[in-house]
Parts: sequence; structure tokens; C-alpha cells
Amino acid sequence: MSETTLRIDGMSCQHCVMRVEEAIGLLPGVTESLVDIGTATITYDESRLAKEDLKKAVEEAGYKVLH
Repeated sequence: MSETTLRIDGMSCQHCVMRVEEAIGLLPGVTESLVDIGTATITYDESRLAKEDLKKAVEEAGYKVLH
């Protein structure tokens, strides 16, 4: 298992948190996520999922992942 924390731009409310939680939670291999406004800490199985997949899911939900 791997853990990563993404910094996310554009989140301003609880609805944003729920959208990011849902987007991340739908990915195969995610075992745990803690999302707050501006960040997401995710535990995932790196044999099933890459960090880039997590970033893509957040961006497809309408938010920008900061590097």
C-alpha cells in the first residue's frame, strides 16, 4: 500500500469535499481517503492504481491538483 497527499485548488465548501471523495472512492485500489478543503490524503494499492490516476480523477471532478 502507498499513501499520498494531494494539494487541491478550487475547493471551497463541503460539497467540493464530497465531489472529490466520490471521484477518488470510485477508483479501484483506493482503500482509504481523508478529504478536507484543499487536500486529500489517500491510501491505495499501487499495483492497481498510479498516483497519476488519482490526480486525473480529481481533475475530472473539476478541481486542479497542485504540484
